[in-house]
Amino acid sequence: MLLTIPGLLNPAQVQKVQELLTDAEFVDGKLSAGFAASRVKNNEEMRQEPERMKLLVRILMASLGHNERFRFGALPHRVADPIFARYRPGMTYGDHVDDPIMGSSGPRFRSDVSMTLFLNAPDTYDGGDLVMRTPFGDRRVKLPAGDAVIYPSSSLHQVAEVTRGERLVALTWIQSYVRDPAQRELLFELNQAREVLLKEAPTADHTALVDRSYSNLVRMWSDL
Repeated sequence: MLLTIPGLLNPAQVQKVQELLTDAEFVDGKLSAGFAASRVKNNEEMRQEPERMKLLVRILMASLGHNERFRFGALPHRVADPIFARYRPGMTYGDHVDDPIMGSSGPRFRSDVSMTLFLNAPDTYDGGDLVMRTPFGDRRVKLPAGDAVIYPSSSLHQVAEVTRGERLVALTWIQSYVRDPAQRELLFELNQAREVLLKEAPTADHTALVDRSYSNLVRMWSDL
């Protein structure tokens, strides 16, 4: 499931993140890449200065914690500290899947869900689409600043070459309570129906059945 999250950061938060990144030092993105990814990765990533990262992580994690679309779409168990990446003209990231195990400097965890958060307006750069390879053809994603997209970490994807301007994004990875992406998608859709029923017919028997089924499926499929 590829799921967009509109307005994960509000305009004030986007502006604050942009300010924090303005004078940050960026280094070759290959330094954080595995062997396979390093052959197709051509971008820059912010050097992780502790104080700057503390502020950036606080903004992002607070927004994730309050966003119901993210919570029910990803069913997050662990969320990695973000990486802030920059693409300038000529930069790209070829076809790859994300590393299955994350956490080089702390507890290691499985990556089930990847997230890209867009940090500048799409009309300020050309190219730079996130391209998802699917059995039904390519899906291209280029969102307004503050919007995010989540997708299975096992998906084959790339970042198209930037030909003008600068693409600025935050990236993070999530270990979900539910490992299987098809099960997560079913739970997300079931929860959408469940929320409507809880609002429109909270005392109805069919609402109780759907609510119970959702809870028990989460219990059945949770991987703890």
